[in-house]
Amino acid sequence: MWSTRTFGNDDRLPRVPLPTLEESCERFVEWCAPLLTAAELAVTEAAVEDFLKADSPARTLHAALEQYNARDDVRSWLDLFWPTRYLGRRDRIALNANFFFLFQDSEQTQEQRAAGLIAAAVAYKVQLDAEAIPPILQRGTPQSMVQNKYLFSATRIPHPQQDTVRTPYSAEQPGPSQARHIVVFFRGNAFRMDVFGADGTPHDLADLTGGLQAIMKAGSERAETPAGHLTTKARAEWAASRQALLADNAEALDTIETALFCLALEDFAPADTLAACDQLLHGDSGNRWFDKAVTLIVFADGRAGINVEHCELDGTTILSFVDTMLGSPAEEHVRLSGATSQGLPATEPIEFTLTDEQRDDVRAAAGAFAQYAADTATTTLSFSDFGRNRAKQLRMSPDGFVQMAYQLAHNRAKGLVGATYESIATRQYQNGRTEAMRVVTPEVLTFVSTMDDPAADAATRRAALRAGANKHVERAKDSQAGAVPEQHLWELQLIQKRRGGELGATGPLALYDTPGWLKMRDDYLSTSSAPSEHIQYFGFGATSQKCIGIAYVLLPDRFNIYLSTPRAVADQMYLFADKLTEAVRELQELLAGED
Repeated sequence: MWSTRTFGNDDRLPRVPLPTLEESCERFVEWCAPLLTAAELAVTEAAVEDFLKADSPARTLHAALEQYNARDDVRSWLDLFWPTRYLGRRDRIALNANFFFLFQDSEQTQEQRAAGLIAAAVAYKVQLDAEAIPPILQRGTPQSMVQNKYLFSATRIPHPQQDTVRTPYSAEQPGPSQARHIVVFFRGNAFRMDVFGADGTPHDLADLTGGLQAIMKAGSERAETPAGHLTTKARAEWAASRQALLADNAEALDTIETALFCLALEDFAPADTLAACDQLLHGDSGNRWFDKAVTLIVFADGRAGINVEHCELDGTTILSFVDTMLGSPAEEHVRLSGATSQGLPATEPIEFTLTDEQRDDVRAAAGAFAQYAADTATTTLSFSDFGRNRAKQLRMSPDGFVQMAYQLAHNRAKGLVGATYESIATRQYQNGRTEAMRVVTPEVLTFVSTMDDPAADAATRRAALRAGANKHVERAKDSQAGAVPEQHLWELQLIQKRRGGELGATGPLALYDTPGWLKMRDDYLSTSSAPSEHIQYFGFGATSQKCIGIAYVLLPDRFNIYLSTPRAVADQMYLFADKLTEAVRELQELLAGED
């Protein structure tokens, strides 16, 4: 029997399979081949052949990975990969890495909505601390719940070379956060607010509402130089700024970094849904602390959402958290947490003492990020007449359908099929996170060319569509099972950087300079799905100067998409959106015409 305790199954889950060198190289060639010319493929295959030679440094690196994977204190051969991938990135995480969800609308006022979300989050923490959050089961298989340990009081800390995460689940404090407070931002002013009383009992809704009203009154005058702007800087630059802040502001930083989560109250109502999404993605950076794992955001009209720091949290974990919070009325969360009326919660401003140089630093960071946000183009698409149910009626995998629509639209908008990333959850394994699936297959190439071939009849186009979608489903299953090449080969490259000299494996590995490796990972489309009836939209920034980020919510009866790309190529994104609208309709009609 599987345990019903939150973390009760994690030690019993299987480990992420470690592919052999031969398996990953074979898959790598298969995955990159559709993107290459014959000459590029020949160069790539020759490099792979060298990579697999008996005396190749790759053999030594893989042997070291096998040894690491065999250690008793290691739960996944990816345990060092993830910190390097996320914490090692040196660009800004605001807009580039953090992601958001826009919640379904409510009829509540701003204070009511915010108090209800606080109460729901606090109730979740109380249950999590008692390990009473039921473990997620998918088709009867338990999923890793480790990421839940990073929902509360977790904060990314910048460093010159690689960031760290400040978390209560650590050697210093190996358990739930003991913090009683959250941080509330309003007009750039930061306030500490206790959401638990002195005896550990949560405050009820009336207390929380009163506390928020007091904060909004105290913070009515907009802050001139909010330190939150600094969290938008590139990581090494922010590390230097944070180091300078510590001299006079250690207590303020400690209050923010140990807070259970952040709440950002905005003093305006977004003009429309797209504006709400954009504000959740980047917003007024003076009213954010982008390093915080979880920031709940509530607008003046009661609309709300969440911004998430990605280093320890994936979308599936946040979806479970959000579904629990929004799945019951606030009063039910109050009952579950045992919250009582205790009077106004303790609140106090979090004040930073800044030198003239530091104020200049804050203003420069604010201006640079505002420009960066302005240089990002976004749009939304909403299909009220298409969803998972419709795809299934047409006897097709919903994800296979939408991915084929993306490919067709991209080919028609840009005149080519480009590298496409899709995130695949692998939480059925110990410390499982995601795998990097590459969508373009020979079947995709055949599909897009057949769709625009005047000589192809409807039956031929349908057959090509089904073949492309079926191959997509097959690859997705392989990816979920860990039969994927990219992260394995990438980790070998990282091991060489970390330990190549120690291992005597410093020789060049041409594979990483091949057209196959470079083109397969140079995304034209970066796609990820977040299916939940409690959210309207999900979004993130594009991953390169030519990439379109596609965050989609595919539900039984609707299909919502948030697109992002650098503004310099915005026209291509808008054309892609038009072509995608056409493709979704066209592919439905094509399948509906089947005998």
